[in-house]
Amino acid sequence: MISPLAFVDPGAKLGNNITVHPFAFIDKDVEIGDNCEIMPYASIMHGSRLGNGIKVFNGAVVGADPQDFRWKGEHTLCKIGDNAIVREQVIINRSIHEEKATVIGANVVLMAETHIGHDSDIAEWCVLGNGSQIAGDVRIGFASILSTGVKVNAGSRLGDWVFIKGGCRISGNVPPYVIMAHNPAAYYGVNAMIMRDRAERFTEDEIDDIAKAYRHIYQCNVSLFNAVKRIQADIKPSAPRDAILKFISECNNKLIALPKVDMYD
Repeated sequence: MISPLAFVDPGAKLGNNITVHPFAFIDKDVEIGDNCEIMPYASIMHGSRLGNGIKVFNGAVVGADPQDFRWKGEHTLCKIGDNAIVREQVIINRSIHEEKATVIGANVVLMAETHIGHDSDIAEWCVLGNGSQIAGDVRIGFASILSTGVKVNAGSRLGDWVFIKGGCRISGNVPPYVIMAHNPAAYYGVNAMIMRDRAERFTEDEIDDIAKAYRHIYQCNVSLFNAVKRIQADIKPSAPRDAILKFISECNNKLIALPKVDMYD
């Protein structure tokens, strides 16, 4: 059902069983999959690509022009995966790079007044709380949760299964499976409660090994270099242990909230 009070550009491509409520705006060069619902006063701007089963709530703007002076009008994209929920007043900016995209994964929930900057990549099953502010070029891993009012600075990377408590400001790289809290952000433990809810993904032994790894990194007052050596020596290989080491390597040994020690202490 498409309300006669909505504006849908003739160049937009809409799938089957779509509901577009009064006063919604759907721009040219937009593609929307099946079984989607666009609520009143929501705007789907050019370059947006929406999957199936997506609901966009009142006043949200999907595919807004990027807020970056490096963008000079190139054709860029905003992609949203299946079954995502985009709540009231959310703003998602497109990429600044020709034919590149800001990406929101499948089954992501963006709560009210969240802002996603250009070229950010939010993996599947993430939840971003009310008023979260995600700057440009941010990567957030699978099934991560950001509570109310979290701010993530440009270029930061968050691993899989991360939980960031309300009001935190993140400026840097947060490794997988951890909880971060306070300002400045500090390690607050392992995200064990959420991981135990997914028993098919994590065993108790794996959760224990994750906790041991982060005791070496955050609680033994040694350098990250030596913490990595201890993890390699003390913890048997497993998918979570290897994911932690891989993340650290990919981030060039730069994590936030580390103890202040010399490189080889």
